[in-house]
Amino acid sequence: MRKQQTSIIAFAAWVTVVSAILILARWIDLEVFFILCLIGFLVIVQIIQPGYIQPGYLRYIKYLIAAGIILFGIIVIKRVLDIIAR
Repeated sequence: MRKQQTSIIAFAAWVTVVSAILILARWIDLEVFFILCLIGFLVIVQIIQPGYIQPGYLRYIKYLIAAGIILFGIIVIKRVLDIIAR
């Protein structure tokens, strides 16, 4: 199997495990789910990234990572403002 196929399977397994843990804990929060999925995605991208060359698909993945980090920042700012408002 190629790295791309293995990474898709690994990410699907990660999302399934995160979903199962959140459901079993009865703590379904989309923000927490998004953050945990983003962490898993970043780890998998770091593992599949080649050392000296950059494939074309990796450029588009970096745009996706940038969008995820921006959303993460929005979530953090929202949580901080909620804490300050109390």
